[in-house]
Amino acid sequence: MSETIAKQHILVIEDEVKIAELIEKYLYLEGFKTSLIHDGTCALDAVNELNPDLIILDIMLPGTNGIELCSKIRQYSDVPIIMLTARVEEIDHLIGFDVGADDYVTKPFKPKELMARVKAILKRRRMPTTAPNTLKAGNIIVDPSEYKVLVNNAELKLTINEFSLLKILIASPNKVFSRQDLLTMTQGKYFESYERSIDSHIKNLRKKLTQADPNSHYIESIYGVGYKFKT
Repeated sequence: MSETIAKQHILVIEDEVKIAELIEKYLYLEGFKTSLIHDGTCALDAVNELNPDLIILDIMLPGTNGIELCSKIRQYSDVPIIMLTARVEEIDHLIGFDVGADDYVTKPFKPKELMARVKAILKRRRMPTTAPNTLKAGNIIVDPSEYKVLVNNAELKLTINEFSLLKILIASPNKVFSRQDLLTMTQGKYFESYERSIDSHIKNLRKKLTQADPNSHYIESIYGVGYKFKT
């Protein structure tokens, strides 16, 4: 168990005590430090105080629900967020609201799969890059070594998945990537999860690029296939 992983702090926001304690147990076995919160009322304060490396967030919470909470966190932080949902159908709801979560896990879930997703997201965050120092297309500059994106020389804040997707697309201009390709490349392996989560991340990425530059129309949808970065 690496010292790097052992120091990483996971905040679990889940009102069902048994589920929260089960997650805590498996995180402990993987060497993570954990904190548990059982309602949404004090969750924002906990995020600010603890500054966790990743958040596991349930949708249904007393006080503030998970959707509202995720949106509020995204206003000031790019901390990775994995959302727990009671039904697969709820993922459509989440995607429709563009809450900005990095991944979605449906209950009941296999703890080992949840751990795999946690580790995959954190690995991407700390993984050294062998890519060129910068990737450029038009007025967009992606610096993988600094985990930074500039649009018109102004820094653009992205989540881990948004950054990973932009880096993949901009590195291979005009190449079409399927949703499964992008899931595999951003998660480190293919999880049998909801491929449309990629649509949510792409939608949020496009929105941020357009806000930074209204003339930005680089990411193109290829109907029935996936996406490409158009030059």
